[in-house]
Formats: sequence, C-alpha cells, structure tokens
Amino acid sequence: MVDSEKVKEAIRLLLEGIGEDPTREGLVETPDRVARMWEELAGGMESDASEHLSRTFAVNSNDLVIERDITFYSMCEHHMLPFYGRVTIGYIPCGRVAGLSKLARTVEVYARRLQLQEQLTAQIADALMEHLAPEGAIVLIEAEHMCMTMRGVQKPGTTTVTLARRGCFESDPALEERFFRMLER
Repeated sequence: MVDSEKVKEAIRLLLEGIGEDPTREGLVETPDRVARMWEELAGGMESDASEHLSRTFAVNSNDLVIERDITFYSMCEHHMLPFYGRVTIGYIPCGRVAGLSKLARTVEVYARRLQLQEQLTAQIADALMEHLAPEGAIVLIEAEHMCMTMRGVQKPGTTTVTLARRGCFESDPALEERFFRMLER
C-alpha cells in the first residue's frame, strides 16, 4: 500500500533538492497530486492475477487464442520513468478459457508496479500458466522507454521487444511460428 504521507514528504524534498520552492503557488499542491498519482501507478502492488484469472469458461476447442494490442503503461524500476506499449498474449487452452477482459486486467496487475519489461513479460506468462493451466502460453511485449527517450541516449521511437514462451510454445517451433504469422497484418 502506498504511504501517501511519505510520498508527499519525498516530493517536497525532491522539489527543494532541484532548487525549487515547494511553497510556490504552482507547486503547493504538487506533493498531494504526486501521491495520488503513485496510488494509481503502483496499484498493482496490492493486486493478484488470480483475482482475474480464476473465473474461466468451458470450451470444446483447444486451439490457439490470441489477444493482441493490449495497451499498457508502467514505470521503470531503474529510473522511475514510464515505459509503455502493447502486449500480445497467446495460449492453448486445456478445455477452459479466461474472459478476454481478464487477460487485459492481468496485464494491468503487473504493469502497475515498478517494473522491468523482461520481468513483466515473464510474470504475465507465468500467471497464465499457473491460473489457466493451458498447454502453453506466449507473451510478446513491444514498448518505448522514457529512460531512453528523454534522458541518457535520447533516442525517441526506439522499441524494446520481449518474448516469454511457456509449455508447448517452448517445445514446438511450428506453434510459435503460427503465433507470429497470425500477428501479421
């Protein structure tokens, strides 16, 4: 749970540390606004993917299910700057599927934490395997990181791509290839 008072004090100190006056009219309410923002951005810390993936539906088909272009926003744990992009999830159900909105909610559980993209990708895949018990899962994330865009190397438009494969997607290259073919537009 976010300790709003500690966040407010940290922001006051940060403002002073960069040479600002936290009592200046435009900054007086900034610590409160930032504390509320962090309650939202770190809301995944109190969530568990099982909340969203525990309700499933029976299906007769065990063919590939893909949900693509799930937009997400997260915060890099190294610089506390945003990274954002799209997640594509694929899985082979074992007689049961999750509601489509539940896959997007699962992404949010993990994206709303201080995060690394590689870790985010793995956490989503692992949650699918644990809670849906599919034959396999595959997660692809494409994201832009503000730590590369607005500071440091300053290369806007650079995209980082990560992939996590579990179950049959690790052992069957043809299945992984099918997943990527289905993503072609």
